[in-house]
Amino acid sequence: MTEGIKTLIFPVTDLAKAKTTFSQLLGVEPYADQPYYVGFKVNGQDIGLDPNGHRSGMTGPVAYLHVEDIQSSMQVLLDAGGEVQGKVRNVGGGRQIVTVKDADGNAIGLLQDS
Repeated sequence: MTEGIKTLIFPVTDLAKAKTTFSQLLGVEPYADQPYYVGFKVNGQDIGLDPNGHRSGMTGPVAYLHVEDIQSSMQVLLDAGGEVQGKVRNVGGGRQIVTVKDADGNAIGLLQDS
């Protein structure tokens, strides 16, 4: 079961500039403001800025499905011809993420909160 897409992460090259732009665009200040991630909450949506995204292979924004079991959700995509883009990694607070390209080359993020 999934909670749907609740998180969208943008890779950015200039975190300070992107933070200013997104604060103005979204009309809110970030709830998380760290050198490795800036996050905004807007109507239940988490919008994040990742200054390391390009270096880790992100070519554009990635939408993350919030799932109960990241391993089984990843396997569904792999069984359908998908390809994992890196390892499942813990990003703090028990949150795990991974990106999988589906058979059509679309990047699909999976996110599990423990």
